[in-house]
Amino acid sequence: MIKRYVVGSRMSQAVAAGGMVHIAGQVADDRKAGIVSQTQQVLAKIDALLKEAGTDRSKLIAVNVFLPHIIDFDTMNSVYDAWIDPANPPARACVEARLADPDLRVEMTAVALL
Repeated sequence: MIKRYVVGSRMSQAVAAGGMVHIAGQVADDRKAGIVSQTQQVLAKIDALLKEAGTDRSKLIAVNVFLPHIIDFDTMNSVYDAWIDPANPPARACVEARLADPDLRVEMTAVALL
């Protein structure tokens, strides 16, 4: 069975299938905020989608982080490290990538067990 969350005309923000939930790329609503605030906003969106799907960050399998400015790596990690469940860290990749809006400082995708 497939269940979709926050369905739009182009994509769903999350899709649950096969005992997992796949979370689409999440970005901050306040695109003028700095890296700390944008990272907090993105992680809050991931938390909300995980909750809606019936799971939480302790069941994360993988997180992918996209930064348009790799110089933000340490600052983003200071927020991410405080958010992640230290007993259950997921696999993670972080790459420098141009994002759809030049004001975006971070985008993240995630996969978690249900």
